[in-house]
Amino acid sequence: MTADDPPSGAGPAGPPSADPDRPLAVLVNPTAGRARHSGRLPDVLDRLATAGRPLRLLDAATPEQALARCRAAVADGVAGLVAVGGDGTVHQALQAVAGTGVPFGPVPAGTGNDFAADTGFPTDPLAAADTIAAALRDGRTSPVDLARMTTADGTVRWFGAVLAAGFDAVVNERANRMRWPRGPRRYDIAIMIELARLRPRRYRLVLDGAERYVDAVLVAVGNCASYGGGMRMCPAADPTDGLLDVVVVGPVTRTTLVRVKPRLYSGTHVTHPMVRTHRAATVELAADGIVGYADGERAGPLPVTVTAVPAAARLLR
Repeated sequence: MTADDPPSGAGPAGPPSADPDRPLAVLVNPTAGRARHSGRLPDVLDRLATAGRPLRLLDAATPEQALARCRAAVADGVAGLVAVGGDGTVHQALQAVAGTGVPFGPVPAGTGNDFAADTGFPTDPLAAADTIAAALRDGRTSPVDLARMTTADGTVRWFGAVLAAGFDAVVNERANRMRWPRGPRRYDIAIMIELARLRPRRYRLVLDGAERYVDAVLVAVGNCASYGGGMRMCPAADPTDGLLDVVVVGPVTRTTLVRVKPRLYSGTHVTHPMVRTHRAATVELAADGIVGYADGERAGPLPVTVTAVPAAARLLR
């Protein structure tokens, strides 16, 4: 584990600090959700301030800066950390709070807000801020599991929602390499290119020590049910059961994959005969040429080992 990596396991789990002088740190991503909620930020901050704590605003221009500022705030002993943004912003904040006992609250203001939704926070940013402030005032937190992912070089990363490690990850990787066009069309083009190149890959999958090899076009490991803005890839995943859900889509044709994709939003894709689901506390996943994406963020190439860590975070709700 490198010096910049988070701790390897869950730490103390307790209520927010009773010291009224300890501030509430707030990480803000003003560009989240294409900035459609940026005008509501002053109101969000006003709602959070009703907790009776001074607010410490953490501004960051890059994900690296966001991570550094979150870790510094946690090290300083803040009363809690709030992330205002989407799953990418939440992902950076989770690296800082995982295993520390410092309470966390997401205010959904991004394109994808899957972790917040799947852990019971309101979808409206102001309502979510009210929930967080009330929990902080009352000294109330709820435990939630996180997934700890370790890559081949020993790097550790936490995620809250889903690790994508198949066709969806390949599309993300291509889209991130493209410089044109900008915006959502880049992903549409990446999907078309990768559909034309679609082929099953051989995966080594080890579930709680039981090894198997599968041919698949898509594999996902979920702590929560959803990713990508409401696609219920792992519909039965429960972030409080100490287990990970694994969904494997076998070797299907382009036409079948396109037909199955709309069913992701309802979670009914798991009834397709070419889809298999598994559940395990520890998942080892390997395949050639795949870079995993956790919570929509580039997480590193396979192989990886993912472990469910019960009560790794304390949520302000």
